[in-house]
Amino acid sequence: MFDTRAMRAEAAHSDEAGDAGAERALRRARLAKVVDQTRPLVLAGEHTLPLAEPFTGLFPGGALQRGITLTVDGLGAASVALALVAPAVAANSWVVFVDLPDLNLGAAAEAGVALERVACVRSGDQWAPAVAALLGAFDLVVVGMQRRVRAGDVRRLGARARERGSVLMVLRGACGGTAVWPDAPDVGLVASTSQWSGLGVGHGHLRARTLTVRAEGRRGFSRPRQVQVTLPASAVPAPVAVPVPEEPVIVCVG
Repeated sequence: MFDTRAMRAEAAHSDEAGDAGAERALRRARLAKVVDQTRPLVLAGEHTLPLAEPFTGLFPGGALQRGITLTVDGLGAASVALALVAPAVAANSWVVFVDLPDLNLGAAAEAGVALERVACVRSGDQWAPAVAALLGAFDLVVVGMQRRVRAGDVRRLGARARERGSVLMVLRGACGGTAVWPDAPDVGLVASTSQWSGLGVGHGHLRARTLTVRAEGRRGFSRPRQVQVTLPASAVPAPVAVPVPEEPVIVCVG
């Protein structure tokens, strides 16, 4: 006489395990479908974003290549960053500023950054996942270094920027913060040698300043490049005149 209870229990357990495995496989298939639908149709390196004339000498081909990671540091770093993103935004790209609570949106508008295509995000405690989610959703992701970050997260974000074709721009100095970016970017920009103009003897006001901007990095940026850029005192050059909307779209999460 055989006891079939143990056999029935084992069979039931096997069926449950099989159902769980099938459910996991179904979820993976759904996720793969979503990833495939959102994957760029062309390689990131096949496209570029436009630059204002003073900065074309810093980048191979005179344009901002999609998928690169760059840092902007030094005196006037925020102004340089706005000048870099303004032409792309004027050409219908979107930019998101992450962890930059002190960024002057008035200066951004004067720089030619169309505020209706701007988003501001606070990452909160989920810094790396937040930035990763934004890469690919925005052409330009500008991150303020307000906290210490891990080298592993930085490398993964750089790989995601290359895959998704977004430009990951890390802003240090001024409102960007002073934390260290713990990995070598594709290109690092450093602004220095600021000279102001517009003041007379006891009269006048600041009208413009001249910055020396130096670029150095790896791959196509191994040869250092340097240009002088004259910026209006309030902000940066405005390559395209864009009216300021009455109610700019500002999205804050976190």
